[in-house]
Formats: sequence, structure tokens, C-alpha cells
Amino acid sequence: MKIKTLIKPFTLSAFIMVAMVSCTDLEIDETDSIISEDTGDFTFTPLADPASSLSDLYNKVGGDFQGQDNIYALNEVTTDELLVPTRGTDWGDNGVWRQLHTHTWNAAHIFVLNSWNTLNQNVFRATEIIESNPSAAIVAEAKFLRAYNMFFVMDFYGSVPFREVTEGPKVNPRVLSRVEAYEFVMQDLTEAMADLPSTGPDLTKTVKATKEAAQFLKAKLHLNAAIYNGTGTFDPADMDAVIAAVDAITASGFAVESTRSYFEIFEPTEDTETIFFLRSEVAARIWNSLHYSQNAPDNTGGGWNGFSTLAEFYDKFEGDPNTNFAGDGQEERRGIVWDNTNANDLNLGIGYGFLIGQQYNADGTMLKNRQGGPLSFTKEIPALVGNTEIQGIRLLKYHPYDPIPDTGDDTSPLIESFRRHQIFFRYADAYLMKAEAMFRKGQTAEALTMVNNLRANRDNTPALTSLDATSLLDERARELFIETWRRNDLVRFDQFTAPWSLKEVTGDPNKNLFPIPEIALLSNPNLVQNPGY
Repeated sequence: MKIKTLIKPFTLSAFIMVAMVSCTDLEIDETDSIISEDTGDFTFTPLADPASSLSDLYNKVGGDFQGQDNIYALNEVTTDELLVPTRGTDWGDNGVWRQLHTHTWNAAHIFVLNSWNTLNQNVFRATEIIESNPSAAIVAEAKFLRAYNMFFVMDFYGSVPFREVTEGPKVNPRVLSRVEAYEFVMQDLTEAMADLPSTGPDLTKTVKATKEAAQFLKAKLHLNAAIYNGTGTFDPADMDAVIAAVDAITASGFAVESTRSYFEIFEPTEDTETIFFLRSEVAARIWNSLHYSQNAPDNTGGGWNGFSTLAEFYDKFEGDPNTNFAGDGQEERRGIVWDNTNANDLNLGIGYGFLIGQQYNADGTMLKNRQGGPLSFTKEIPALVGNTEIQGIRLLKYHPYDPIPDTGDDTSPLIESFRRHQIFFRYADAYLMKAEAMFRKGQTAEALTMVNNLRANRDNTPALTSLDATSLLDERARELFIETWRRNDLVRFDQFTAPWSLKEVTGDPNKNLFPIPEIALLSNPNLVQNPGY
């Protein structure tokens, strides 16, 4: 089993301290900005090279969101999409994965702490760039990145600590309420919009912040406004703002992909859907689910045999409920498992989407597990612990076959490796946000038409005959699985605390927020723990 940065020493770098913990008994190390102590006064000297710092921040954000733990785990493993069952001694990890699935985490959970530190650190780094007198274009990109990271602090924890660069560690960061954070993020996006470039589908441009990426995040804010302001009421004005933001993205040339297959969207080539991506490694998205016997030429150690999905999530898709081979009648987005007649070197024998049943090698031979038995993934997972290594359906959106050799030339405007192309914002998501906004305004017929237009561009995906909240949420699940939005969707539809398989703790609305980490509460008395923790 492999796990990326599951438990690591908690080191307090300068901007972690400055952005979050504000301990008064710790010494601050210098960073690329200069915060010096002189008779108790702190002076911020602008960054010498804001453009370079901005590039570093893009890389850091990409790295922070590429792992299987922390931010990704809080977004996905806490939902019905992903389960990390303990198989023998594999994936036990002191119960951190099981706690996410069962909603039994607490304020000491390592992923809760790491995500808090990472996101707040990125907010502060962006603020350093903004306050260093760079060009208007650099300010706009930094404000977008600050908004993106603060969005997740607000979404995960509610309260958001914020420190100005001119404040030293003896000043406890002020704390923005969820409403104040919402307004802060919205203001950053609005101000950034004027100086961000506008683009249509173009891999050379969508790798950075654009007007369209800012519109996408604004749509997310408005769509979730009822959650963030605590009213629970979806204001028609917010829904109109969602529609307007998505229409602006559409006007720039983005559209639901109609000429390429669904899984080709996630390849590093041009498509009409990718609004914002970063050159992040997607290895964790590939290998955390695949079995040890499933490998590629550059990863002969095989997969890590961890992440699976629930049978009930798989059953949201059309097709034979027990197999996913070619000809089983499944919709395109559920993917395909190659059998002994069509496996080949091109796909390494590894399928796409939901891998269930017998798995094959590239030459069509049956793969075996480590005990020598058939590598045949079961639909059901009987328990959180005590599982065999073949139990559970596996998920795969980014495929291990890499058609583009990586020469290591990072100066190329195009992606050179399949493994360094992680999509953050996708047009199909925006399109479904607009459909949802129309639905919440009472325009159900129009929303149904939009959903069916999307489905018509996915092979073997028949039109829906009606639309309600459940079918709309299910459509988002089918289209956007493991793209980091499932928790956000479930909370908005009031389903995050609902029961699902192997989840005993249900119905507690306090779980819609994660706890403020213990160390943050001890360090900043302005913070108040969320209810229920």
C-alpha cells in the first residue's frame, strides 16, 4: 500500500505561523518575503519577484489538491462515492479513512488539520503577492487563487482566520464569519475579473486563472449561498447570478463535449470542457484504486489497492447491475471493463470508470490476486475492516496509459504527460449548475431539457422522463464522480448526513462542517469551535 503524506511532522513555517497559528512563543523564520522583528514591531517588505511567487503558488495549489489525502479526502472519502476499506493490515492507518466514511472524525483528525494549514497558508501567500505592488494582471491571478483557497476554508470550516501581511505573530488573526468570508471571496473574484484574460477552450490559457474560471467559482458561490448564509433558502437572485455566470462561460466558447468520448475529456488534449486545470500529478487518482497486479510500464509495482466505491453509488448508473463488460448496456460514463477478447496494449488491459468483476492483462490473460486466485472485484464490501484485497468496485477516470512521453520540458505550453493534467473546473459542472439554478427557480421543464441535452452527448445514456431534487443530484454524481465536488453537492441537497452503507452515524447536521483543529483554537483565541465538536 502507498499513501501520500498521511502522517508527517507538523512543522511551522513562517507563513503557517503568520497565516494561522499566531503563537506568541515561537520564533518566526524568514521566508521569501521579509517580516522582521525590531523592538517588537514587524515590517513587511514586498516580495522581490511577485511573478515568480505567483508561479510557485500555482505549483503549490496544484500539489495540495493532487493527493489522495487531506483536501481530496475531505471532499470525497467523506461521501458515498469513495470508501477506503481496511484489507488485512492494508489501509488501516489508525482508522483515519474509516472515520471519514462513518463521520466520526474529531478536531484532532490529521486530514482536518493538514487541510486547514494548507488552505490558510495559500491564502496568506496570495495576500503577500497582492500586497507586493505587482502588475494588475498578477494581482488578479493572486486574488483568484486566494478566493479559490478561501472558498474551501469557508466550505469546510465555516470560520476563516485572516491576517494582513503587516501584522506580526503577536496579533491574533481576525476571524471572518462564513458570511464575511463569502463576501470576501466574492469581492476578490469581482475585482480580479477586470484584469483576468478571457479565453475559450485552449490548453495554453486555461492552465491559469481566467475570467471564465472566476465566473465558474462565482457560480459555485451563488449556488451554495443558502448554505453559506445559513438561511437554507435558495434566493432567485442567486440563481439568476448562477445562470448569468454560466452564460458568460458559454459565450466564450465552452460547451459540453460532443465529439470526443467522455473519458477522453481527461486526456491532456484539447476539448471544449476544460475551464481550469493545473499541471498536477494525477498518479493518486490512478493508483490508489487499482490492484497491485494492475500496472503500467512506468509503474510496474502496480496499484495501491485502496479506494473503492459503494454498490449503491454504482447502481446510480444505467446498465447491468452486476457487470461492466462491453455489451452490458451500461451508459458511457459508467465506463467499461475489457475482457479477454478486447484487452490490448493500448489500454494495458485496464478499463475505464467502474471496474467490477474479472480483470485482464493486456494480452487477455486473467489477472490474479496475490493469493493466486482470480482478480475479480466484488460489488459489495461487507465491512469496514477484515476485507480481502478483491472486495469493492474500483474507480478510474484518469487512465494509466500515457500516450504522450514526458520529456521534462516544463517550458512547453502544452501538457507533455497524461499524468500532469488535473482538471479543476469543467464545463459540464457549470452546465449542471445552471440546470440546478433553473430547477430551484421552478423552471423544471427547462432544467430537464438541459440535463437531457448533456445526457445526449454521453453515449448510451437515455433521456430522463422527469426531474426532481434526487435525480438532479444523481445526475451530478454520474457526471462528476471523483472530481472533488461530491461533499459540496451532498451538503447543498441536505444529504451529507443521510445514511449509506457502512455508515452508522447519521442525521447530525453539525457534521456539515468540519471542526476547527485543536492547535488552531489553542493558538488563536478569536476562533470558536464549531457546534458539536
